[in-house]
Amino acid sequence: MQDAVQGPPGGGPPPEQGGADPQRWARGWRRAALAAGMLVYPSVTALGVAQYSSGAAAAAGFAIAGAFAVAYVLAGVAVARRDRTRLWAFYGVMVVLFVAELPFARNLAFYLWAVIAAFTALMVRRRIAVIVLAGALPSLLVPWAVRPWHTGPDLLTALMVVFTTLTVYAYAEMARANEALVEARAEVARLASEAERARIARDLHDLLGHSLTVITVKSGLARRLAESGSPRSAEEITAVEELSRQALTDVRAAVSGYRQVSLAGELARGREVLRAAGVAADLPTATEMVDPAHQELFGWVVREGLTNVVRHAHASRCTVTLSPTGVEILDDGVGAPASSGNGLTGLRERVAAAGGGVEAGPVRPRGWRLKVTVGTAEGARA
Repeated sequence: MQDAVQGPPGGGPPPEQGGADPQRWARGWRRAALAAGMLVYPSVTALGVAQYSSGAAAAAGFAIAGAFAVAYVLAGVAVARRDRTRLWAFYGVMVVLFVAELPFARNLAFYLWAVIAAFTALMVRRRIAVIVLAGALPSLLVPWAVRPWHTGPDLLTALMVVFTTLTVYAYAEMARANEALVEARAEVARLASEAERARIARDLHDLLGHSLTVITVKSGLARRLAESGSPRSAEEITAVEELSRQALTDVRAAVSGYRQVSLAGELARGREVLRAAGVAADLPTATEMVDPAHQELFGWVVREGLTNVVRHAHASRCTVTLSPTGVEILDDGVGAPASSGNGLTGLRERVAAAGGGVEAGPVRPRGWRLKVTVGTAEGARA
Protein backbone atom coordinates (compact mmCIF):
# COMPACT_ATOMS: atom_id res chain seq x y z
CA MET A 1 0.00 0.00 0.00
CA GLN A 2 2.96 2.31 0.44
CA ASP A 3 3.27 2.80 -3.32
CA ALA A 4 0.79 5.62 -3.01
CA VAL A 5 2.94 7.69 -0.72
CA GLN A 6 6.49 7.54 -2.03
CA GLY A 7 8.61 10.67 -1.66
CA PRO A 8 10.56 12.41 -4.43
CA PRO A 9 12.68 10.16 -6.63
CA GLY A 10 16.07 9.55 -5.08
CA GLY A 11 14.79 9.96 -1.53
CA GLY A 12 16.02 13.57 -1.20
CA PRO A 13 14.26 16.35 0.66
CA PRO A 14 11.33 18.13 -0.93
CA PRO A 15 12.06 21.27 -2.92
CA GLU A 16 10.24 23.54 -0.48
CA GLN A 17 12.25 24.21 2.65
CA GLY A 18 10.92 27.53 3.85
CA GLY A 19 7.20 26.75 4.24
CA ALA A 20 4.93 23.80 4.82
CA ASP A 21 6.02 20.62 3.11
CA PRO A 22 3.18 19.30 0.89
CA GLN A 23 4.48 15.75 1.28
CA ARG A 24 5.15 15.89 5.03
CA TRP A 25 2.07 13.76 5.76
CA ALA A 26 3.12 11.12 3.23
CA ARG A 27 6.43 10.08 4.78
CA GLY A 28 7.76 8.37 7.92
CA TRP A 29 5.32 7.22 10.58
CA ARG A 30 2.34 8.74 8.74
CA ARG A 31 2.94 6.49 5.75
CA ALA A 32 3.37 3.46 8.01
CA ALA A 33 0.17 4.30 9.91
CA LEU A 34 -1.86 4.62 6.71
CA ALA A 35 -0.56 1.30 5.39
CA ALA A 36 -1.05 -0.43 8.74
CA GLY A 37 -4.73 0.50 8.70
CA MET A 38 -5.39 -2.32 6.24
CA LEU A 39 -4.33 -4.83 8.91
CA VAL A 40 -7.80 -4.35 10.40
CA TYR A 41 -9.15 -6.51 7.58
CA PRO A 42 -7.32 -9.74 8.55
CA SER A 43 -8.51 -9.06 12.11
CA VAL A 44 -12.13 -8.99 10.93
CA THR A 45 -11.50 -12.25 9.09
CA ALA A 46 -10.17 -13.73 12.34
CA LEU A 47 -13.49 -12.83 13.94
CA GLY A 48 -15.17 -14.82 11.18
CA VAL A 49 -12.97 -17.80 12.00
CA ALA A 50 -14.03 -17.57 15.66
CA GLN A 51 -17.67 -17.39 14.56
CA TYR A 52 -17.75 -20.24 12.06
CA SER A 53 -14.96 -22.63 13.17
CA SER A 54 -13.80 -24.37 16.31
CA GLY A 55 -11.04 -26.65 17.47
CA ALA A 56 -8.36 -27.53 14.93
CA ALA A 57 -10.28 -25.75 12.15
CA ALA A 58 -10.27 -22.51 14.15
CA ALA A 59 -6.52 -22.85 14.81
CA ALA A 60 -5.92 -23.32 11.07
CA GLY A 61 -8.10 -20.33 10.25
CA PHE A 62 -6.29 -18.08 12.74
CA ALA A 63 -2.93 -19.22 11.38
CA ILE A 64 -4.00 -18.39 7.82
CA ALA A 65 -5.23 -14.92 8.87
CA GLY A 66 -1.93 -14.28 10.64
CA ALA A 67 0.07 -15.50 7.64
CA PHE A 68 -1.95 -13.20 5.39
CA ALA A 69 -1.10 -10.23 7.64
CA VAL A 70 2.59 -11.13 7.46
CA ALA A 71 2.44 -11.47 3.66
CA TYR A 72 0.72 -8.07 3.45
CA VAL A 73 3.46 -6.41 5.50
CA LEU A 74 6.18 -8.04 3.38
CA ALA A 75 4.38 -6.91 0.22
CA GLY A 76 4.34 -3.37 1.61
CA VAL A 77 8.09 -3.55 2.24
CA ALA A 78 8.58 -4.72 -1.35
CA VAL A 79 6.58 -1.73 -2.57
CA ALA A 80 8.68 0.66 -0.48
CA ARG A 81 11.84 -0.86 -1.97
CA ARG A 82 10.33 -0.82 -5.48
CA ASP A 83 10.96 -4.57 -5.74
CA ARG A 84 8.18 -5.69 -8.09
CA THR A 85 9.39 -9.28 -8.22
CA ARG A 86 8.93 -9.79 -4.48
CA LEU A 87 5.73 -7.76 -4.58
CA TRP A 88 4.10 -10.09 -7.09
CA ALA A 89 5.36 -13.11 -5.16
CA PHE A 90 3.75 -11.95 -1.90
CA TYR A 91 0.66 -10.92 -3.85
CA GLY A 92 0.31 -14.51 -5.08
CA VAL A 93 0.77 -15.79 -1.52
CA MET A 94 -2.06 -13.52 -0.34
CA VAL A 95 -4.39 -14.86 -3.05
CA VAL A 96 -3.63 -18.46 -2.03
CA LEU A 97 -4.16 -17.66 1.65
CA PHE A 98 -7.49 -15.99 0.87
CA VAL A 99 -8.74 -19.08 -0.94
CA ALA A 100 -7.53 -21.28 1.90
CA GLU A 101 -9.35 -19.13 4.46
CA LEU A 102 -12.77 -19.41 2.81
CA PRO A 103 -13.84 -22.68 4.54
CA PHE A 104 -12.93 -21.29 7.97
CA ALA A 105 -14.17 -17.67 7.85
CA ARG A 106 -16.80 -18.02 5.11
CA ASN A 107 -18.10 -14.68 3.83
CA LEU A 108 -15.89 -12.73 6.27
CA ALA A 109 -12.85 -14.09 4.42
CA PHE A 110 -13.71 -11.56 1.72
CA TYR A 111 -12.15 -8.89 3.92
CA LEU A 112 -8.87 -10.44 2.79
CA TRP A 113 -10.19 -10.21 -0.77
CA ALA A 114 -10.71 -6.46 -0.24
CA VAL A 115 -7.01 -6.10 0.63
CA ILE A 116 -6.06 -8.04 -2.50
CA ALA A 117 -8.36 -5.89 -4.68
CA ALA A 118 -6.84 -2.72 -3.22
CA PHE A 119 -3.33 -3.99 -3.94
CA THR A 120 -4.40 -4.84 -7.49
CA ALA A 121 -5.72 -1.30 -7.98
CA LEU A 122 -2.31 0.06 -6.99
CA MET A 123 -0.36 -2.22 -9.32
CA VAL A 124 -2.67 -2.11 -12.37
CA ARG A 125 -3.98 1.47 -12.22
CA ARG A 126 -5.34 1.68 -15.77
CA ARG A 127 -7.91 -1.11 -15.25
CA ILE A 128 -9.67 0.21 -12.16
CA ALA A 129 -13.20 -0.46 -13.49
CA VAL A 130 -12.35 -4.09 -14.27
CA ILE A 131 -10.62 -4.49 -10.90
CA VAL A 132 -13.63 -3.12 -9.00
CA LEU A 133 -16.00 -5.41 -10.90
CA ALA A 134 -13.75 -8.44 -10.42
CA GLY A 135 -13.55 -7.66 -6.71
CA ALA A 136 -17.25 -7.13 -6.21
CA LEU A 137 -18.69 -10.11 -8.08
CA PRO A 138 -17.05 -12.95 -6.09
CA SER A 139 -17.85 -11.28 -2.77
CA LEU A 140 -21.44 -10.84 -3.92
CA LEU A 141 -22.07 -14.23 -5.52
CA VAL A 142 -19.94 -16.77 -3.66
CA PRO A 143 -21.79 -16.41 -0.33
CA TRP A 144 -25.04 -16.85 -2.26
CA ALA A 145 -23.79 -19.84 -4.28
CA VAL A 146 -22.51 -21.70 -1.20
CA ARG A 147 -25.83 -22.35 0.52
CA PRO A 148 -24.56 -23.28 4.00
CA TRP A 149 -22.93 -19.84 4.25
CA HIS A 150 -25.71 -17.43 3.45
CA THR A 151 -29.28 -17.15 2.32
CA GLY A 152 -28.66 -14.71 -0.54
CA PRO A 153 -26.17 -12.38 -2.24
CA ASP A 154 -23.91 -10.63 0.28
CA LEU A 155 -24.43 -7.05 -0.86
CA LEU A 156 -22.78 -5.46 2.18
CA THR A 157 -19.56 -7.39 1.70
CA ALA A 158 -19.52 -6.53 -2.02
CA LEU A 159 -19.98 -2.85 -1.18
CA MET A 160 -17.15 -3.08 1.34
CA VAL A 161 -14.81 -4.45 -1.33
CA VAL A 162 -15.86 -1.80 -3.85
CA PHE A 163 -15.45 1.16 -1.52
CA THR A 164 -12.19 -0.11 -0.07
CA THR A 165 -10.73 -0.53 -3.54
CA LEU A 166 -11.95 2.87 -4.74
CA THR A 167 -10.77 4.64 -1.59
CA VAL A 168 -7.26 3.21 -1.81
CA TYR A 169 -7.11 3.94 -5.54
CA ALA A 170 -8.30 7.54 -5.05
CA TYR A 171 -5.79 8.11 -2.26
CA ALA A 172 -2.97 6.71 -4.39
CA GLU A 173 -3.93 8.96 -7.31
CA MET A 174 -4.01 12.02 -5.06
CA ALA A 175 -0.61 11.13 -3.62
CA ARG A 176 0.83 10.72 -7.12
CA ALA A 177 -0.72 14.00 -8.24
CA ASN A 178 0.71 15.72 -5.17
CA GLU A 179 4.18 14.40 -5.95
CA ALA A 180 3.86 15.56 -9.56
CA LEU A 181 2.74 18.99 -8.33
CA VAL A 182 5.74 19.33 -6.04
CA GLU A 183 8.06 18.39 -8.90
CA ALA A 184 6.30 20.85 -11.23
CA ARG A 185 6.58 23.66 -8.70
CA ALA A 186 10.29 22.95 -8.29
CA GLU A 187 10.70 23.02 -12.07
CA VAL A 188 8.80 26.32 -12.33
CA ALA A 189 10.98 27.83 -9.60
CA ARG A 190 14.12 26.61 -11.36
CA LEU A 191 13.03 28.00 -14.72
CA ALA A 192 12.03 31.33 -13.19
CA SER A 193 15.39 31.55 -11.41
CA GLU A 194 17.29 30.79 -14.60
CA ALA A 195 15.25 33.32 -16.57
CA GLU A 196 15.84 35.97 -13.91
CA ARG A 197 19.58 35.34 -13.86
CA ALA A 198 19.73 35.54 -17.65
CA ARG A 199 17.72 38.75 -17.65
CA ILE A 200 19.89 40.37 -14.98
CA ALA A 201 23.06 39.34 -16.81
CA ARG A 202 21.74 40.75 -20.09
CA ASP A 203 20.56 44.02 -18.56
CA LEU A 204 23.74 44.58 -16.55
CA HIS A 205 25.77 43.91 -19.66
CA ASP A 206 23.81 46.51 -21.61
CA LEU A 207 23.91 48.93 -18.69
CA LEU A 208 27.60 48.71 -17.80
CA GLY A 209 29.17 47.75 -21.10
CA HIS A 210 29.25 51.24 -22.52
CA SER A 211 30.16 52.96 -19.22
CA LEU A 212 33.05 50.62 -18.43
CA THR A 213 34.40 50.87 -21.95
CA VAL A 214 34.43 54.69 -21.76
CA ILE A 215 35.99 54.56 -18.28
CA THR A 216 38.76 52.24 -19.54
CA VAL A 217 39.55 54.46 -22.51
CA LYS A 218 39.56 57.69 -20.46
CA SER A 219 41.64 56.09 -17.70
CA GLY A 220 44.30 55.10 -20.24
CA LEU A 221 44.25 58.59 -21.71
CA ALA A 222 44.56 60.17 -18.27
CA ARG A 223 47.56 57.93 -17.48
CA ARG A 224 49.34 58.89 -20.68
CA LEU A 225 48.62 62.58 -20.11
CA ALA A 226 49.89 62.33 -16.55
CA GLU A 227 53.10 60.66 -17.75
CA SER A 228 53.67 63.51 -20.20
CA GLY A 229 52.91 66.14 -17.55
CA SER A 230 49.87 67.53 -19.35
CA PRO A 231 47.37 69.46 -17.16
CA ARG A 232 44.53 67.77 -19.08
CA SER A 233 45.11 64.61 -17.07
CA ALA A 234 43.20 66.10 -14.11
CA GLU A 235 40.21 66.83 -16.39
CA GLU A 236 40.19 63.29 -17.70
CA ILE A 237 40.44 61.84 -14.20
CA THR A 238 37.51 64.03 -13.13
CA ALA A 239 35.52 62.73 -16.09
CA VAL A 240 36.35 59.14 -15.11
CA GLU A 241 35.14 59.84 -11.58
CA GLU A 242 31.83 61.24 -12.88
CA LEU A 243 31.35 58.26 -15.18
CA SER A 244 32.02 55.87 -12.29
CA ARG A 245 29.49 57.63 -10.07
CA GLN A 246 26.89 57.56 -12.85
CA ALA A 247 27.51 53.85 -13.47
CA LEU A 248 27.09 53.14 -9.75
CA THR A 249 23.84 55.11 -9.72
CA ASP A 250 22.59 53.17 -12.74
CA VAL A 251 23.40 49.82 -11.12
CA ARG A 252 21.61 50.78 -7.90
CA ALA A 253 18.56 51.91 -9.85
CA ALA A 254 18.55 48.65 -11.84
CA VAL A 255 18.82 46.49 -8.72
CA SER A 256 16.06 48.50 -7.06
CA GLY A 257 13.93 48.00 -10.16
CA TYR A 258 14.25 44.20 -9.92
CA ARG A 259 12.44 44.32 -6.58
CA GLN A 260 9.43 45.90 -8.23
CA VAL A 261 6.96 44.53 -10.74
CA SER A 262 7.80 45.32 -14.34
CA LEU A 263 5.77 44.44 -17.41
CA ALA A 264 8.71 42.96 -19.28
CA GLY A 265 9.74 40.88 -16.26
CA GLU A 266 6.23 39.52 -15.68
CA LEU A 267 5.90 38.57 -19.36
CA ALA A 268 9.23 36.75 -19.20
CA ARG A 269 8.32 34.90 -16.03
CA GLY A 270 4.81 34.23 -17.28
CA ARG A 271 6.12 32.60 -20.43
CA GLU A 272 8.19 30.16 -18.38
CA VAL A 273 5.36 29.41 -15.95
CA LEU A 274 2.85 28.77 -18.74
CA ARG A 275 5.29 26.51 -20.54
CA ALA A 276 5.93 24.52 -17.36
CA ALA A 277 2.17 24.23 -16.85
CA GLY A 278 1.67 22.88 -20.39
CA VAL A 279 -0.14 25.99 -21.67
CA ALA A 280 0.79 27.34 -25.10
CA ALA A 281 1.81 30.96 -24.53
CA ASP A 282 1.23 33.72 -27.09
CA LEU A 283 2.88 36.62 -25.27
CA PRO A 284 4.39 39.81 -26.72
CA THR A 285 8.16 40.19 -26.64
CA ALA A 286 8.19 44.00 -26.75
CA THR A 287 6.54 46.45 -24.37
CA GLU A 288 7.63 49.77 -25.86
CA MET A 289 4.14 50.56 -27.16
CA VAL A 290 2.83 50.77 -23.58
CA ASP A 291 2.93 54.18 -21.93
CA PRO A 292 5.80 54.11 -19.37
CA ALA A 293 3.37 55.39 -16.75
CA HIS A 294 1.35 52.17 -17.15
CA GLN A 295 4.18 49.65 -17.36
CA GLU A 296 4.18 48.69 -13.69
CA LEU A 297 0.39 48.52 -13.49
CA PHE A 298 0.20 46.27 -16.54
CA GLY A 299 2.89 44.12 -14.95
CA TRP A 300 0.54 43.53 -12.01
CA VAL A 301 -2.28 42.72 -14.44
CA VAL A 302 -0.15 40.15 -16.27
CA ARG A 303 0.98 38.60 -12.99
CA GLU A 304 -2.58 38.21 -11.65
CA GLY A 305 -4.05 37.11 -14.98
CA LEU A 306 -1.45 34.45 -15.74
CA THR A 307 -1.54 33.20 -12.15
CA ASN A 308 -5.28 32.61 -12.49
CA VAL A 309 -4.80 30.87 -15.84
CA VAL A 310 -2.31 28.43 -14.31
CA ARG A 311 -4.29 27.88 -11.11
CA HIS A 312 -7.87 27.74 -12.29
CA ALA A 313 -8.42 27.78 -16.04
CA HIS A 314 -7.21 24.31 -17.14
CA ALA A 315 -6.45 26.02 -20.43
CA SER A 316 -4.41 24.80 -23.36
CA ARG A 317 -3.60 28.27 -24.74
CA CYS A 318 -3.21 31.78 -23.36
CA THR A 319 -2.80 35.04 -25.28
CA VAL A 320 -1.68 38.43 -23.96
CA THR A 321 -2.31 41.53 -26.08
CA LEU A 322 -0.80 44.94 -25.32
CA SER A 323 -1.79 48.41 -26.50
CA PRO A 324 -0.67 51.88 -25.40
CA THR A 325 -3.56 52.07 -22.92
CA GLY A 326 -4.64 48.49 -22.33
CA VAL A 327 -3.74 44.87 -21.74
CA GLU A 328 -5.90 41.84 -22.44
CA ILE A 329 -5.38 38.23 -21.27
CA LEU A 330 -7.45 35.56 -23.00
CA ASP A 331 -7.43 31.81 -22.42
CA ASP A 332 -9.44 28.85 -23.70
CA GLY A 333 -10.00 27.26 -20.31
CA VAL A 334 -13.05 26.58 -18.17
CA GLY A 335 -13.18 29.80 -16.22
CA ALA A 336 -11.67 31.80 -13.37
CA PRO A 337 -12.43 32.57 -9.73
CA ALA A 338 -15.47 34.62 -8.85
CA SER A 339 -15.09 38.36 -9.19
CA SER A 340 -15.05 38.65 -5.40
CA GLY A 341 -11.75 36.78 -5.19
CA ASN A 342 -8.97 38.54 -3.30
CA GLY A 343 -6.59 38.65 -6.27
CA LEU A 344 -9.05 40.17 -8.71
CA THR A 345 -10.47 42.49 -6.04
CA GLY A 346 -7.01 43.84 -5.27
CA LEU A 347 -6.36 44.27 -8.98
CA ARG A 348 -9.60 46.25 -9.42
CA GLU A 349 -8.55 48.56 -6.58
CA ARG A 350 -5.10 49.07 -8.09
CA VAL A 351 -6.53 49.81 -11.55
CA ALA A 352 -9.20 52.12 -10.12
CA ALA A 353 -6.49 54.11 -8.34
CA ALA A 354 -4.86 54.64 -11.75
CA GLY A 355 -8.16 55.84 -13.25
CA GLY A 356 -8.79 52.68 -15.27
CA GLY A 357 -11.28 49.85 -15.40
CA VAL A 358 -11.32 46.05 -15.37
CA GLU A 359 -13.44 43.72 -17.47
CA ALA A 360 -13.40 40.05 -16.50
CA GLY A 361 -15.71 37.28 -17.60
CA PRO A 362 -16.25 34.21 -19.77
CA VAL A 363 -16.09 34.27 -23.56
CA ARG A 364 -17.82 32.02 -26.07
CA PRO A 365 -17.55 29.24 -26.91
CA ARG A 366 -14.96 28.62 -24.20
CA GLY A 367 -12.49 30.61 -22.16
CA TRP A 368 -12.02 33.63 -19.94
CA ARG A 369 -10.95 37.18 -20.64
CA LEU A 370 -9.32 39.74 -18.36
CA LYS A 371 -9.02 43.22 -19.86
CA VAL A 372 -7.66 46.38 -18.23
CA THR A 373 -7.93 49.80 -19.87
CA VAL A 374 -6.56 53.08 -18.52
CA GLY A 375 -6.56 56.66 -19.72
CA THR A 376 -9.64 56.29 -22.00
CA ALA A 377 -13.37 56.81 -21.73
CA GLU A 378 -13.80 53.05 -22.05
CA GLY A 379 -11.55 52.52 -19.05
CA ALA A 380 -13.43 55.10 -17.02
CA ARG A 381 -16.73 53.32 -17.65
CA ALA A 382 -15.40 49.77 -16.95
